[in-house]
Amino acid sequence: MTEAQGRAAVVAEAKTWLGTPWHHRGRLKGVGVDCAQFVIGAYVGAGVIADIETGEYPRDWHVHKDIERFVPFVLRIAREIDVAAVQPADLLVYKIGHVYSHGALVLDWPLGIHAAVQEQIVTLCDLDRDAGLITPARRAFTLKEWP
Repeated sequence: MTEAQGRAAVVAEAKTWLGTPWHHRGRLKGVGVDCAQFVIGAYVGAGVIADIETGEYPRDWHVHKDIERFVPFVLRIAREIDVAAVQPADLLVYKIGHVYSHGALVLDWPLGIHAAVQEQIVTLCDLDRDAGLITPARRAFTLKEWP
C-alpha cells in the first residue's frame, strides 16, 4: 500500500463511522465512539496502524486539569506538521478547555470528520468554522510512517 492509498483508505474508513453515536471511551462502529477512539478506529480499520490501547481517561479531564493527555498519546504514532500542510487523513487536535483535547480527521480541507460531543454523533465538519472547533489553538499531525 502506498501513502496515497493509505490516506484514501483512512478517509473511506472514517466515512463508514458517520452517524455512530458519541460515547466516552467507546470504539464500536454504529454503537458508540469518542473523538480519540474514532481516530484510532479509522486508522486501524484502514490498516495503516496496528491496534493501540489508550488506557483510562476521564471524560472531563480537559476542563479541570492542565495535564496534556491527548497530544502525548498522538505523538506515539504521529509527528507534528504545520496546519497549512495538512492532507487527507491527517489529524487536527484542538484546544478545548485547558488543554488540547479534541481530534478531527481531515477529509478534504476544510472538510473534516469527528466524534462531536455537542451533536452526540460522528459527523462532518468544517475544520475552520464549526461549533466546538473555533479556536486559534489547534495542532496538526500526520502518521510517522505511512504504509
